[in-house]
Amino acid sequence: MTDRYSAVVVIFEKDIREDDAEVLIGAWFRGVLDVKPQVANLETLVAEARAKSEVRQKIYDVLRQL
Repeated sequence: MTDRYSAVVVIFEKDIREDDAEVLIGAWFRGVLDVKPQVANLETLVAEARAKSEVRQKIYDVLRQL
């Protein structure tokens, strides 16, 4: 028996321009009920910066132990 999905979230590798995203947003597939773009905001940028900092610190800690 296979699982059934109710949604699929697409996250871009980096923020893209609104006009570049129009093609993707407009590419509705069979069974898609709605598509809503998410504008990048301060919370997104803060979370990304904190995650990068955490990874850098972990790499530094590992290298320091060598």
